[in-house]
Amino acid sequence: MNTLGFVSIQVHDLETSGRFYIEVLDFERDQTLNPEAVVFKNDAGAIFAVRKPLQPLEGNLGAGVGLWFAVPDVEALSQCVEAGWITVIRPLGDGPFGRIFVALDPDGYALTLHQG
Repeated sequence: MNTLGFVSIQVHDLETSGRFYIEVLDFERDQTLNPEAVVFKNDAGAIFAVRKPLQPLEGNLGAGVGLWFAVPDVEALSQCVEAGWITVIRPLGDGPFGRIFVALDPDGYALTLHQG
């Protein structure tokens, strides 16, 4: 019971969050149709989703939650972020997995993006 198989986060606006992860972070959408979620995949299959709330949501959803994603070119992505597309809360620097930076998604989830 110590293997995390899948993660989904609840969001205020499914369309906005889905576009953010696809257009800004270059996630690939799984083609499985689900009106409740936008599911993302990698070579191993479905790995992550943003979903409609399971219960009423209030406030900053991302408070206290940190998600880490390996990206192919963290330096290039950090330059896109510096152009004002997303909010950076920790600029590009060295971290436990090499070069990292931390940005916020539309619901305030802290995303640590590292070279992968």
